[in-house]
Amino acid sequence: MDKVDAAYFHQTIEPLLAGPGIEYIGEIDERAKAEFLGQARALLFPIDWPEPFGLSMIEAMACGTPVLAFRHGSVPEIIDPGVTGVIVDSVEEAVQVLPQVLALDRRVVRRRFDERFSATRMAKDYLAVYRSLLRQPMVPDSEASRITMQPRRREGVN
Repeated sequence: MDKVDAAYFHQTIEPLLAGPGIEYIGEIDERAKAEFLGQARALLFPIDWPEPFGLSMIEAMACGTPVLAFRHGSVPEIIDPGVTGVIVDSVEEAVQVLPQVLALDRRVVRRRFDERFSATRMAKDYLAVYRSLLRQPMVPDSEASRITMQPRRREGVN
């Protein structure tokens, strides 16, 4: 745990851990993460700030685990509603849709991960970008620097 988070954890989170139905796992290493996420019935992602990506959602989907996430940050870009998870706007809505999340087909969740977030998909996308760049006409260095360094004049304007 980061030192900056320790006070918050001890004051706010730790007292809740004694509640019924709560088992505190703590941090797990990379080796244990796949097994842990793969055995989970779903991942709850109760984010409340504009998270730019949300790697834990991708890690869960890689294990075939559906995601129940709050509508903030990158969540709508990552979750395919009704396919890889469900997006909600409140705790009450999360409770209502939980059975829907648990009913999602884990094989479909994993397949969608492969289609969107796998290393193979990333490599194919990079190749497509490189090929598109190779199809563009080359601009000589001297012309490129002239274009970027000198403003273009319009006729009749000084």
